[in-house]
Amino acid sequence: MDKIFETLNLINNRLSNIESNLNRIEEKVDLSLAIQRNHLLRIKNGEELSDEMVLLGKPYNDLTPEKAHKIYRNPDIDFMILDVTAKNYAPVRPLDSTVKIPIQELEGRINEIKSKTTPILVISEDGVNSINACEMLVKRGFFNVNNVSGGYKFWPGFRVKDLDKSA
Repeated sequence: MDKIFETLNLINNRLSNIESNLNRIEEKVDLSLAIQRNHLLRIKNGEELSDEMVLLGKPYNDLTPEKAHKIYRNPDIDFMILDVTAKNYAPVRPLDSTVKIPIQELEGRINEIKSKTTPILVISEDGVNSINACEMLVKRGFFNVNNVSGGYKFWPGFRVKDLDKSA
């Protein structure tokens, strides 16, 4: 009798593992489909997509600082800038009209970003925090996300203050 219960328990554990694996696969497929739909929408709207985004299914776009600056200077393009620089960081002259949410607070304040469809340019000190922010935003359903590679460090015409070591 104990042997039967052992076997049933083993079967139950294996079924639980299979169910867990199926749930993970379903989540990955759902995310992949959402990314592909976003790519199709961007293509339909005439936006540029990198080969990497299409071929590898990358969920966000990496923009050079020069490309991001062109978008920033173009009054005909609708977008928002999300500044996720650390609390102790201050550019000499912050960009106009940015939504400033330090990376450390983004998870708790993500609801401050009202539109999931408006293109978002994500910038940070040197582009590292903005990569993390892009990944977090995509996981929360934002798919028109663009990382500003190199961040403020390479933004055209900007100099950077030193980080405040006391903060």
